[in-house]
Amino acid sequence: MFSLDDDHRELQAVAREVARDLVAPHAARVDAEGVFPRESVAGLVRAGLHAVGLPEAYGGQGADLLGAAVVAEEIARVCTTTQQVVGGNELFAWPLLLGGSEELRRRYLPRIASGEWLGAFALSEPEAGSDVAAMTTRARRDGDHYVLKGTKRWITNAGEAAVYVVFAVTDPDAGARGISAFVLEATDDGIELGGLERKMGLKGSPTREVGLRDVRIPADRLVGEEGQGLRLALGTLDRTRCIVAAQAVGLAQGALDVAVDHARQRRQFGQRIGDFQGLAFLLADMEVKVRAARLLTYAAAEEAERGGPDLSAAGAAAKCFASDTAMAVTIDAVQVLGGAGYTADLPVERMMRDAKITQIYEGTNQIQRVVIARALLRDR
Repeated sequence: MFSLDDDHRELQAVAREVARDLVAPHAARVDAEGVFPRESVAGLVRAGLHAVGLPEAYGGQGADLLGAAVVAEEIARVCTTTQQVVGGNELFAWPLLLGGSEELRRRYLPRIASGEWLGAFALSEPEAGSDVAAMTTRARRDGDHYVLKGTKRWITNAGEAAVYVVFAVTDPDAGARGISAFVLEATDDGIELGGLERKMGLKGSPTREVGLRDVRIPADRLVGEEGQGLRLALGTLDRTRCIVAAQAVGLAQGALDVAVDHARQRRQFGQRIGDFQGLAFLLADMEVKVRAARLLTYAAAEEAERGGPDLSAAGAAAKCFASDTAMAVTIDAVQVLGGAGYTADLPVERMMRDAKITQIYEGTNQIQRVVIARALLRDR
């Protein structure tokens, strides 16, 4: 079994307590009413768990990627919506950490670290999801400014975020090498928000289109240099996929917790239902999958932290396996609970709905398999 060191175990214990006391009580209402998890996010901000991966130099906790994964797992164990919302902070931060100027980092990251601002990451478009290089959003240089025009879709935290990292084409003739990254502020003129998406799960996590209607921003909000956008986007996803994997592990663990508790207490034919071999083996298989997913996730986090040559494939493998596990385990948890599992009185039906998106966002699991296969087949 992978062994966390003392610092990671302490962080895990704190995150588990905060999630139980400050996040879990709001989870059912957030889902049922489709409301932003304001109380839960505020609780995480007070505890300093809303963006643990931001470096201390910018006011963050300075946790490594394994620490961020451990925290994500504990939050998602009780409320995946809340974890998804605060996960937007690190999606915003990573492009700046990978390629942004020191001035740009100091302008924005401390306000994310303090909890004053919430971040977002705007990459996908209506016709550019898995095929990121097909984006049509344009950024045109105009003196000391850039003017952005286009539409971004499936943007988490849109409408709640104060700042966005937005990817746009600056050189249409350069293909994937013509994409650049910019910081937009929610108050910039020309940003138009679409209506909230009506989603299967993560109902309290706002997802909207973001229209850019000739949004004019200072040129110093370019992240890195022109043409570096795709590298920054993929570099970010290489790191945050282990966080999505941790989210999926936490979701699966939460469903398993409920299923095991039910199997211990529910009695039929004079005995606990967990004592029937059919259910006992089902629970055992669920446990095996969760343990395996957790090990893959922790290993991917360590590989990404090192910046090793295998970080893309490691993150893809962890995200793919963990999200498939979350889907399988939540479905089985509903089965263990029977008719009760199909109702909103217990959390497993919510967990099952939430699990599906983990197989889709930050690269579908089909794309993850492409990444893994390319790593296997490339010339050594």
